Amino acid sequence: MINIEFHGAARTTTGSLHLVEANGLRILLDCGMEQGHRKESFENNRRFPFDVASIDAVILSHAHIDHSGKLPMLARQGFRGRIVCTPATRDLCEIMLHDSARIQVNDVAYVNKRRQAEGKALFEPLYTPEDVDAILKRFEPEPLHSQIDFGRGVTARLHNAGHILGSALVQLDVQPRAGRTRRLLFSGDLGQPQPILRVAEIVEGADVLLIESTYADRDHPPAADVMGRLKGFVEDIHQQRAKLIVPAFAVGRTQQLLYFLNDLVEQKRIPPTPIYVDSPLANAATEMYEKHRECFDEDAVAHLRRGDDPLRFPGLRLVETVEESKSLNDLPGPMIIISASGMCEAGRVLHHLKNNIGDPRNIVLITGFQAENTLGRRLVEHASPVRIFGQEYEVRARVHTINALSAHADRGGLLRWFDAVKGNLSRAFAVHGESMQVDAMVSLLREHGARQADAPAPGARFEDV
Repeated sequence: MINIEFHGAARTTTGSLHLVEANGLRILLDCGMEQGHRKESFENNRRFPFDVASIDAVILSHAHIDHSGKLPMLARQGFRGRIVCTPATRDLCEIMLHDSARIQVNDVAYVNKRRQAEGKALFEPLYTPEDVDAILKRFEPEPLHSQIDFGRGVTARLHNAGHILGSALVQLDVQPRAGRTRRLLFSGDLGQPQPILRVAEIVEGADVLLIESTYADRDHPPAADVMGRLKGFVEDIHQQRAKLIVPAFAVGRTQQLLYFLNDLVEQKRIPPTPIYVDSPLANAATEMYEKHRECFDEDAVAHLRRGDDPLRFPGLRLVETVEESKSLNDLPGPMIIISASGMCEAGRVLHHLKNNIGDPRNIVLITGFQAENTLGRRLVEHASPVRIFGQEYEVRARVHTINALSAHADRGGLLRWFDAVKGNLSRAFAVHGESMQVDAMVSLLREHGARQADAPAPGARFEDV
């Protein structure tokens, strides 16, 4: 018997958190942080809607904070189980969760200076580096395709999801006391074909499917458009002697951008341009990409065989210290600044936006999905003024988007993958999408043969699926 409760990424795109009960075991699929409206997200991230001590294990699809970011909260609240993921995901989580803790501590300190001056109550960070150290001891990395035994007739395997380094599809097999094994398949975030990484694998035999829906209502532009648009933006900032500010996820998106910029530099299609990656996390993540080359596709491997590192090239500068980061504000353009976070919710990119969005010569380039109530979404929707660190700033810089860089499968990619894995599927759940997208996914699933498809609301429980 399999029961499922949907506590995150249900009719929204962040906070992935699904509780599976199987043969008496309680297993979390992901443990992600909600992102969006600051006050509401902060409060929701402080608590769990279940007894943490009752959880036996977590299976982590990948390291993005909206899938892994609440793990340190488990350590605070009595979790004593195991956390299963791929080796690359474990390595990325070490740097990403420590970075998340550092950002929370620093941002809370920054905000508290103003609150203290105003006589308001002070905030506390959700967790600290010590909480991260505690939860990392619970990680048990497993290579792709190996069988993972949880006991009581419950086993799992991880398969390549093609989303970011180490991302995995989760196959959970449950053997009842009598009858045949029942298989649950969780897509995590399903990857769009992209540079560097191998494409998502096909897993057959699922009875129950949890499938992401981020772009279920649209198709991405051709990836070939990316090079031409990047070239145009670089030429623009040279003419304007301006800055191209690129908020980018430290893991995945930053490495994609470096790959494309490497090709533009090598082919001499853009003039020499200082390119700054201003994110210690992104720089550490790039090192992890170089460590885990077992995840690379044939094209990236061919680059390496030619002696060409696709993530390093002339003009690229990795910014480490806060002083170096601040100095970029005093330098004239042209220059490109790639900085985290990708949804403009934390980190150094907020300081670059604060200092540059008032100049109409500058460009802010959005390269990924922006969840509701994030600063990134407000920029995409051309809102002005916007609030950064509690203060309002007029947006005079030009805001552009490149959707073809998305690491999420689009409508066509989702359907091709679903048609390949659906087999004798009896139940499907559309998750990780806003209401319009999960409703579109449910319609597509039904049209393509799912006997029963639902878009669960937060807190919904489904028994004996």
